[in-house]
Amino acid sequence: MTIGDLVTAHYKSGKYTGTITGIRPGGYTVKVTSVLRHPAQGDLHHPNQAEDVFFHERKALAHLEQANIAESAVHPFEGEPEAYNDSLFAAVRKLENRLKEKDDAFSRRSLQALEEVKKEYAIMYKISFE
Repeated sequence: MTIGDLVTAHYKSGKYTGTITGIRPGGYTVKVTSVLRHPAQGDLHHPNQAEDVFFHERKALAHLEQANIAESAVHPFEGEPEAYNDSLFAAVRKLENRLKEKDDAFSRRSLQALEEVKKEYAIMYKISFE
């Protein structure tokens, strides 16, 4: 892959589309253009645990934010990426629906964390989740 290529990139527990802006040994710098999967909430080192763990609120990478991503987590993307705000809204809704289906302690706590993240998105991107 080369600079300027459109790619999908897995970063932490999120998945994004973006453009390669830099190449380094073992990885790429990717500028984010849309969100395909919103990052999971909670402690990644203790997945699905809601008690006695530090419960993280994780936001998606920002529009046009650049991240250094391992080569193995970057793949070619075919097609046209969705607009960032639309993709963020859809990714949040998909995560919410998945968590609501489970209805366990971890999912409820994740939904609480996601509510706080949504408040920040509403301010940053002028997105209404109502």
